[in-house]
Amino acid sequence: MGLRPFHLAFPVNDMLATKAFYTNVLGCSIGREQPDSCVFNFQGHQIVAHLVEAMPTLATNPVDGHAVPSMHFGLVLAWDDWHDLRKEWESAGQPFALGPYTRYAGRPGSQATMFICDPSGNHLEFKAFKDENMVFDGSLE
Repeated sequence: MGLRPFHLAFPVNDMLATKAFYTNVLGCSIGREQPDSCVFNFQGHQIVAHLVEAMPTLATNPVDGHAVPSMHFGLVLAWDDWHDLRKEWESAGQPFALGPYTRYAGRPGSQATMFICDPSGNHLEFKAFKDENMVFDGSLE
């Protein structure tokens, strides 16, 4: 059985800006739409923006010397695809919330990572592993 798409629902406080960001910056297509929700195809995964009156407070936790937002989602990309995306966003002036940088450099689980924010302040992480066998490896030493 192949990898099945995941489903993720997340809050937003501006649906028009959300649709523009997810289609123009991330290349998502739009599925079902209602005034208070919008389904996106996020590289084969179903993510759904739900309009809320107030966004939740963002918490962070320390990861390899950085304050990483504890609520975030994103994609694990192929190594070259991650670097191509980083260059594309840098050329376009896309602001980064964190990174791009190498987390756990020189250690098992080393990964390229970068975070951006959508217009509502949701954090999205894009990461890549040179050794894809490390995606689920639990050791850091």
